[in-house]
Amino acid sequence: MSAALAQIPVAKPMLDESEADAARRVILSGWVTQGPEVAAFEREFAALVGAPHACAVSNCTTALHLALKAVGVGPGDEVITVSHSFIATANAVRYCGALPVFVDTTAGDYNIDPDLVAAAITPRTKAILCVHQMGMPCDLSRLIDIARRHAIPLVEDAACAIGSEIFWNGKWEPIGKPHGDIACFSFHPRKVVTTGDGGMLTTANPDYDAKFRLWRQHAMSVADTVRHSSNAVIYESYPELGYNYRMTDMQAAIGREQLRKLPGIVARRRRIATLYGQRLRHIPGLRTPAEPDWCRSNWQSYCVALPERADQRQVMQLLLDRGISTRRGIMNIHLEGAYAEPGACRRSSTLRHSERAQTGSIILPLYAQMSEQEVFRVTEALEHVLALIPLLRAVAPVRPLSSATAG
Repeated sequence: MSAALAQIPVAKPMLDESEADAARRVILSGWVTQGPEVAAFEREFAALVGAPHACAVSNCTTALHLALKAVGVGPGDEVITVSHSFIATANAVRYCGALPVFVDTTAGDYNIDPDLVAAAITPRTKAILCVHQMGMPCDLSRLIDIARRHAIPLVEDAACAIGSEIFWNGKWEPIGKPHGDIACFSFHPRKVVTTGDGGMLTTANPDYDAKFRLWRQHAMSVADTVRHSSNAVIYESYPELGYNYRMTDMQAAIGREQLRKLPGIVARRRRIATLYGQRLRHIPGLRTPAEPDWCRSNWQSYCVALPERADQRQVMQLLLDRGISTRRGIMNIHLEGAYAEPGACRRSSTLRHSERAQTGSIILPLYAQMSEQEVFRVTEALEHVLALIPLLRAVAPVRPLSSATAG
């Protein structure tokens, strides 16, 4: 493949010599596990989003687990959430021994429908777990009102939403500033900033934060940083069940460099999303995402709903044949084998919007380093492919996607 037709990936982390130097600094320091870099990363993250407390962990799944455990979710409880999310959202509920209760998304976007949340509340409901899907904030104002009226904690799965904002009490505020009870973030390479893997919890509740810090390190009574710096021998104890959910100092050092780049990364992603919207809006039947006037997305992903006549897999394959990677719409957890067994989940409403989003939409390439020429190449290819579909109906089926590209 020539340079002009180089593969366009769905995503690409923005890493350079500054992250390499940060990791080198930690390696040469001799302290590579959770330590001073993690503490600094937590302080800087908290300041960035305006949260009183930020606790770093190994990934967002562990963050979700600790968040639900902290608000008291346990065996026999129910947690209202969406099926239209990565499977980790519901897995964290089951780690607590609780039951995920799935409600549908709204017809106009990919986020949880607050009206269905209110209708799904039962005496067993212990928490609401909303998702800021693909970086687009969900309707926190309505969800918080529902949660407060019913005295139910609200946990935000903000895995994709670092750098996103909502208009709150007359000003723009970042996702992660405590609006609900706890917000959980991911630093996976598919996210806007990355530490290779990693997660963060933010909260205004000091008791929750203390629990996170205890549980992430096997509930050890004395932090290893304290023990190693002490002039006296200290014996730690383990008074309750904990977990190995720590972030390393190497990850945190990389994360600190990433946070410095965040404003520029988000600005560039917003520019690319604007270009997509301008160039795709005239394609018949294609629906592009749009921000409500009360939020600003970081555009972690750009998901378009295909015309009714278009077959998702065929469109993806034809784009891949042209050197353009895509991913199918966000998965539906209730359709996976792990949730097919009796008692693994409950549906409180039909999930037709969620199911349509999985099978009838695709995620287009979007990353900060993406050039305008690459954006134009994607949009021109998509327009061409969609125009071809009627002509290909009578032709033999397109070859199957491999597992590596099915996404």
